[in-house]
Amino acid sequence: MIEDWIVPDWPAAPRVRAVCTTRHGGHSVGPYSSMNPAAHVGDDPDAVEANRQTLQHMLQLPAPPCWLQQVHGTTVIDAAEVFENVEVPVADAAFCSQPGIACAVLTADCLPLLLCDRDGRQVAALHAGWRGLAAGVIEHTVEAMQQPGESLLAWLGPAIGPAVYQVGDEVREVFLNHDKQAQAAFQLDPEGGWKADLYRLARQRLAERGVTAVYGGDACSFSDAERFFSYRRDGVTGRMATLIWLQAG
Repeated sequence: MIEDWIVPDWPAAPRVRAVCTTRHGGHSVGPYSSMNPAAHVGDDPDAVEANRQTLQHMLQLPAPPCWLQQVHGTTVIDAAEVFENVEVPVADAAFCSQPGIACAVLTADCLPLLLCDRDGRQVAALHAGWRGLAAGVIEHTVEAMQQPGESLLAWLGPAIGPAVYQVGDEVREVFLNHDKQAQAAFQLDPEGGWKADLYRLARQRLAERGVTAVYGGDACSFSDAERFFSYRRDGVTGRMATLIWLQAG
């Protein structure tokens, strides 16, 4: 595996495997350099396919990951049920209890969020920008997994950090209308608007569903241009892949 790819530091069961890629280790060039597995951002399709094959080989996956067509929504799919479909499912989260099928999300400032149960029987990957968080993608995924919140572990991957994530009043109001405690995740920006803490917002939503064992949440995709893609920073750019799966055996 590429040296600076991120392996979550969390007490997941041994058969739970997870990784988040960085910019490094792929075949793309220019603004997509070099590990861009996203097919929807304007990169050379051959480079994207080579990156995906490299990813599968590096992680020793028996089959390609279950990629999603992400739309900042709350649809959750069972990866095992759509795995062999020709069409890429339109969804922002996937869960699976079948070994060897990797759930995957693509991000470049939005929050990639992983879930697993403590016994290592089920895993999930979520794409959670502010729209998805506000709409309830976390709540929908926990419900789809049919697991009590206290039985789950969560890991928060690299997203745009609270020191640089500027949003308007309308974003803050959406979260405050759901829960007034969300005001703690917003700091007044001297330049106008607010600085939003996606990590804190995600932790609040997880806690509402009883998920309090939360790890990660310490990287900023915007601030580390050497390691991470960032749509807000660069506009034309690649995506990081965050994957989780159950090891067979």
